Amino acid sequence: MFHSTDRLAVFIDGSNLYSAARSLQHDLDFRRMLDWFREKSILTRAYYYTAVVEGEEFSPVKPLVDWLDYNGFSVVTKPVRRFTDGQGHSRIKGNMDIEIAVDMLELAPRLDHVVLFSGDGDFRRLVQAVQDKGVRVTVISTQKTQPPHIADELRRQADAFLDLNDLMAEFGRPKATQ
Repeated sequence: MFHSTDRLAVFIDGSNLYSAARSLQHDLDFRRMLDWFREKSILTRAYYYTAVVEGEEFSPVKPLVDWLDYNGFSVVTKPVRRFTDGQGHSRIKGNMDIEIAVDMLELAPRLDHVVLFSGDGDFRRLVQAVQDKGVRVTVISTQKTQPPHIADELRRQADAFLDLNDLMAEFGRPKATQ
């Protein structure tokens, strides 16, 4: 699946990965994750995408974003948007799909292999477009939760699917209890 001469880039849908790891009751060791990919290929870039709430004194994602930024990840953030739904409830939205798609398509001509950490079925067409450029795509998410975090159409479109649960021995750790 991975070849030592492959130029590889990793694209992490932060909120999707966080949700999957939490459902598996694990935290991720991002340093070990990078090392794992570096052992398997020529890691050219690792992106982490997340929405952030601006103006809050403390954001739970801020320490992670700072750490990733200083430790080999290209961190892409955008502020969440607040809106009111049809029932008058205040909601926040911070979808990073377009940012992931643009970056992946721009980088694809210089890659042999892309790893996408997401189970979002909206990425099926993106995966197909990247494959059409001759790039292999591995999707990492999980089927081991109820409901599964991976959309069937995304799993089928990918060249390979790795279950996040099976990778926890490589770069996961049991979730710390409060």
